[in-house]
Amino acid sequence: MNRVEHLTLEQLEAGLEHIRQSPRDVGVLKLISRRPNTDEREVVDEAQLDPAHGLVGDNWKARGSRSAADGMANPEMQLNVMNARVIGLIAQDKTRWALAGDQLFVDFDLSEVNVPPGTRLSIGSAVIEVTAPPHLGCKKFSARFGPDAMKFVNSPDGKLLHLRGVNAKVVQQGVIRTGDSVKKL
Repeated sequence: MNRVEHLTLEQLEAGLEHIRQSPRDVGVLKLISRRPNTDEREVVDEAQLDPAHGLVGDNWKARGSRSAADGMANPEMQLNVMNARVIGLIAQDKTRWALAGDQLFVDFDLSEVNVPPGTRLSIGSAVIEVTAPPHLGCKKFSARFGPDAMKFVNSPDGKLLHLRGVNAKVVQQGVIRTGDSVKKL
């Protein structure tokens, strides 16, 4: 992966207008990334989404959740979906997008106003539903993209725009492919 200088908060905020212009009803799936093991990423052109397993080949279910009392995977946090314009700005190089840890990167408005919890999106032959748990930056995100990127995505505007992305679950299994339309249902 190419090493890049982290952007400053001012540089990141300069990209907000472009992010705000993301499509609101029909967008595009730009990248699919599986996490077969901790800190491993596998970018694929096609994947299967399954209500019981999430993104097939991803470690979501096996990894479980530190936030759950029983340690089991949280079905409300099955998928992490991030706006491609946001990660494009923060990562600066598409080869670094998968470092964010999200599985789906979409050119689509993921703001609270456009996709509140319960909103369903069709991607390929699958349907996912945005869930309520917030998706916020973590220590790994800050280490990979810089402390200003963390401040940017977790700012009041960043939270309303869901700059760090949203959590979702699969409600209809199907195949997704890079380039598929993302449609609000």
